[in-house]
Amino acid sequence: MSEKSSSSSSDEDVDPESGQPLELGGVLSKWTNYIHGWQDRWVVLKNNTLSYYKSEDEREYGCRGSLCLSKAVITPHEFDECRFDVSVNDSVWYLRAEDPEHRLQWIESIELHKAESGYGSETSLRRHGSMLSLTSAASALSSTSTSSFKKGHRLREKFAEMETFRDILCRQVDTLQKYFDSCADAVSKDEFQRDRVEDDDDDFPTSARPDSEYNHNNNGSKEKLFSPASPKGINGIDFKGEAITFKATTAGILSTLSHCIELMTKREDSWQKRLDKELEKRRKVEDAYKSAVNELKKKSHYGGPDYEEGPNSLINEEEFFDAVEAALDRQDKIEEQCQSEKVRKPRLTLASPSDAYSTIGTHRFANKVEETVQNHMAYSIQEVGGDANWQLVVEEGEMKVYRREVEENGIVLDPLKATHAVKGVTGHEVCHYFWDTAVRLDWETTVENFHVVEKLSDNAVIVYQTHKTVWPVAQRDVLFLSVIRMIPPRNESEPDTWIVCNISVEHDDVPLTNRCVRAKLNVAMICQTLVSPPEGDKEISRDNISCRVSYVANVNPGGWFPASILRPVAKREYPKFLKRFSSYVQEKTAGKPILF
Repeated sequence: MSEKSSSSSSDEDVDPESGQPLELGGVLSKWTNYIHGWQDRWVVLKNNTLSYYKSEDEREYGCRGSLCLSKAVITPHEFDECRFDVSVNDSVWYLRAEDPEHRLQWIESIELHKAESGYGSETSLRRHGSMLSLTSAASALSSTSTSSFKKGHRLREKFAEMETFRDILCRQVDTLQKYFDSCADAVSKDEFQRDRVEDDDDDFPTSARPDSEYNHNNNGSKEKLFSPASPKGINGIDFKGEAITFKATTAGILSTLSHCIELMTKREDSWQKRLDKELEKRRKVEDAYKSAVNELKKKSHYGGPDYEEGPNSLINEEEFFDAVEAALDRQDKIEEQCQSEKVRKPRLTLASPSDAYSTIGTHRFANKVEETVQNHMAYSIQEVGGDANWQLVVEEGEMKVYRREVEENGIVLDPLKATHAVKGVTGHEVCHYFWDTAVRLDWETTVENFHVVEKLSDNAVIVYQTHKTVWPVAQRDVLFLSVIRMIPPRNESEPDTWIVCNISVEHDDVPLTNRCVRAKLNVAMICQTLVSPPEGDKEISRDNISCRVSYVANVNPGGWFPASILRPVAKREYPKFLKRFSSYVQEKTAGKPILF
């Protein structure tokens, strides 16, 4: 997870009607296999299922894999803040988010889907219709039918019925409460009026009291002074009807409770037996579980990313080397297939005049470049045959490859020096094709992708590139300044000399990432043109020239891997690189004018 490439996801939300979480989709890095390592995949979380696709555009072709989250175990990585693992039994997905915030969002969303899919969750209980017959429910109070235990009358459904009854009962209680409040208000007003009448009657004769409850109109008729309180008239409430339904609702609740009690009573024995069995199993595995916890933390599924390089890698040095060799063999076969199918288009790359390459430059790294060039010219072209610190690992014709082992802060470095001779080309041509980014992918097979970050001058650029993953070695990236220079000869006897320096730098536009390990390098290719004069007055042809190449590489891999694999890899990869690049330059310059 990558960690990392950018990750985008839709906002997590909950359906207001069903209560179920909505779909969540986004880009996560998924560990694919020990060849390709981490790859960006479009991951979708929906309906208690986690699925992934190669990309968002390929969703219509179907998912490449899915996991049901009902029994999934989500484990945040102990050290990698962007990574988390989702495991179901023996199936494990290693995932890596863009940053810790996105990882937390994904973990919470997965846990939410997992919880919503569980047995007995609140949203899994579907409410019964509000038109449930209360009369039939009340009639069930006397006895419980044996058909209640058939399919469709399970305990969960009875709980749902009780929820429906509860809602109805609450509404009825509110209605009756309103009726009682209206009655209480009417009684209070009646008592208040009676108190006023009794106070007024003290001023009239006693004989007038029988008629005191009536007012005498002008026509001699009597009108009743007070009218009885009429709750139905006040609020329009049918008290008798509400009382009947209230009784039916409470009867239905009692009937359902009775049914639930009977169901639980019948199931109590089987539940108790299951509980006893589970307790017995737990007692048997408790000790084994405690001893296995630490082992599970140390081990991971074979082929997972935890087998990558590092001081705590679970692969021993022999297995580590075998894995690297197998990965390199596969890459060689892929490279051969690509070369056989690839038709190279001719590139007309025009080199700048020689005097343009002889300038030091005025960019911000000019002093660093000049110091590096002078150091390489002083030490890199010296012979190392008699130096005991250098070990000759390859000698094939005129090619010699030397290496020595240096350790810096616990990291094994790999200083290397190689000499070679290429016939029919000049030093300018070799350095030009080594420096020119327009043709880099034509001969460089270890680079996954690259781009020019900044052009400092006509002969200096800053390049960022990532290298192909060779499991179990973690993927590397490098950010370096690449400069091509012509070294003016000090006298007529000295050959024309060209140099390309690649030195690591830092740039604000390319910060460190969790996905790759940033390597540091200081590489120089020094090329000298050797000319054998032709016979007579003939012009110099490519048969009369050759290039003496001195290649020096000081690489800090930025991480840890066994020192035992450095020598075999150097013995295998560097000679192949020099041969491949030399053949490429000879092929590109064949039949073209000589560029001194």
